[in-house]
Amino acid sequence: MQKLHLVMGGRVKDPRSLEFTDLSTLDLVGVFGDFASAQEVWKANAQRTVDDAEMKYVIVHLHRLLEPDLPQG
Repeated sequence: MQKLHLVMGGRVKDPRSLEFTDLSTLDLVGVFGDFASAQEVWKANAQRTVDDAEMKYVIVHLHRLLEPDLPQG
């Protein structure tokens, strides 16, 4: 089964939160068909912005949003 993952990032109001300051400037990196591919791209972007505490990249598990009743495993 294909498990879609979205990698995105942007400037956050507080580095401990996921509240982005300006949704119009989000960096929508891409959608990936497996976690390993998404993680590789996420890591590259996170490392590129490591010196900017207000920049945060995340992986969104789209398959969990699209089919919430499926087992998590």
